[in-house]
Amino acid sequence: MSIRDERKQQSRQALLDAALALSTSGRSFSSISLREIARHVGLVPTAFYRHFQDMNELGLELVDQVALHLKGILHQLGQAYIYQPNSKIKISLDLLFQAVEHHPEPWVFMIAERWGGSEVIRQAIAREINFLIEDMANDLCKMETVQHIHNMPDLQIISNILINLSFTWAMTWMDINRRYQAQERLEQQKQFKLQTITQVHLIFRGISNWDTSKETTKP
Repeated sequence: MSIRDERKQQSRQALLDAALALSTSGRSFSSISLREIARHVGLVPTAFYRHFQDMNELGLELVDQVALHLKGILHQLGQAYIYQPNSKIKISLDLLFQAVEHHPEPWVFMIAERWGGSEVIRQAIAREINFLIEDMANDLCKMETVQHIHNMPDLQIISNILINLSFTWAMTWMDINRRYQAQERLEQQKQFKLQTITQVHLIFRGISNWDTSKETTKP
């Protein structure tokens, strides 16, 4: 890559980083203008168009980057469920909460924009969440405790529950950090971790006793 190409890539990434920062500071992505983003990184507005056609194109790439970040974290969580889930759940959840604490912006963006703002962004996030659900379902099918479940839709439902719980956990963890200070924050975090561990154990206790042949969907 030439120096010119490298600088162009740096400017492009700076615009994406600026959009993420602005959209996770209490505003929606749809309320941010390209002028604000360009100004945030010290570029003139016309420079924006050297990298993106419009805000939708920038938003779609931002969704891709955020989803890739979350995919790595959620994959680690799925791997922990697979290998000795009873002994490693606490460790995996600690890793999840550390990831949320160190880099909250991707979680804030995904949670906030999933339900509001631009329809284009909502659809892109919905698509990426479906990919996350499929990936975790593929991980879960390797678990000894779900070997008796051969129905992929059932595994996707389990994965859906875990993915959505992960977003809820992330949102609650950020809320605790925002609302509490010092020792009280530590106590709230401790209690919340115990709740999440219990939730996971309850889910997998139910999974281990799930018998698809005996379950029917009633209208």
